[in-house]
Amino acid sequence: MKSLQQELDRRRAEHLYRRRRVLGSPQGPLLQVDGVALLSFCSNDYLGLANHPDVIRAMQQGAQHYGAGSGSAHLVSGHSAAHHALEEELASFTGRSRALLYSTGYMANQGVITALLSRGDTIFQDRLNHASLIDGGLLSRAHLKRYPHNDMPALARLLEAHAGGEALVAVDGVFSMDGDLAPLSDMAALCSDHDAWLMVDDAHGLGVLGQGGRGSVDHFGLGQAEVPILMGTLGKAFGTFGAFVAGSEALIETLIQQSRSYIYTTALPPAVAEATRVSLRLVEKASDRREQLQQLIGRFRAGAEQLGLLLMDSETAIQPILAGSAERAVNWSRSLEEKGFLVTAIRPPTVPEGSARLRVTLSASHTLEQVDRLLEALGQLDQGDRA
Repeated sequence: MKSLQQELDRRRAEHLYRRRRVLGSPQGPLLQVDGVALLSFCSNDYLGLANHPDVIRAMQQGAQHYGAGSGSAHLVSGHSAAHHALEEELASFTGRSRALLYSTGYMANQGVITALLSRGDTIFQDRLNHASLIDGGLLSRAHLKRYPHNDMPALARLLEAHAGGEALVAVDGVFSMDGDLAPLSDMAALCSDHDAWLMVDDAHGLGVLGQGGRGSVDHFGLGQAEVPILMGTLGKAFGTFGAFVAGSEALIETLIQQSRSYIYTTALPPAVAEATRVSLRLVEKASDRREQLQQLIGRFRAGAEQLGLLLMDSETAIQPILAGSAERAVNWSRSLEEKGFLVTAIRPPTVPEGSARLRVTLSASHTLEQVDRLLEALGQLDQGDRA
């Protein structure tokens, strides 16, 4: 029998051990972490809405009206008027026929893929896709074909070789660990040419990119016809919790009938849906926050390049600094924490071997002065360690 403790010891020795931190404050640039005040650069709260007073007030009012929990699955007795209104508003926001709420983004990706594909079908995925997309493909029992990151000729060859069964191409709109965008226009054209569905997980694009924060699909000028399956999460730029899938009437009805992770789980608390309805309206009007975020991104990249740090090709709020080894990434993270900064080290298996990194994420709630302070701390990292 495998020794669990031996495996834990191995992870520690290889600098791959993960540990939870206990927060004693709301989300924001300044956090209380394990009782210590730290300036955080690792949250996905890109627009700073997680602690917005209007969102908090809506959740309080929603709890007063609907109670704390939904009590059941959507198809039993848990689908409230708040859920229904949010779905309609998300469909309108994304320019799609309908939307369907899921309890998490992980469940949404698994639920869509397993509802649409089975044995004999094929799913095509970028090698850097989020784990939930990969796991959804494995769970569906469809053939899983993976292509090198953003390599469209390789994807084209795989699609050309496809013979029989349904074909679905699934991809992150913004890659969560690299921060770069998928070439969605090229992908949409390939899918059209080869009669394949295109599914975009826009967890890190919605709220930040596109007109009114409508995401990476809107950023490329694409709609429901070109990208028939859109998944978005609500716990990042929207500042609340949960996820949704948007698409055609037939897609949403199919998911209601066949998506196991939708059918067999308790619905989100209605109060969360009410809070998200308010955050959705804030996202649409948040042009000033998106402009602030772009300013911060530009300031950070310029400063990091002056310091000689190895950045990745990202123009989004996700700004990874490549360290290479897991040990170096952990040492960098610890050094920054000693200086009062919380920046998480990302290591294998989350990222490929040899590409461990600091995943710096920026929020519209940050100030230019706070970014400058982070850059100063990065400049003080051990020179040998940065070589």
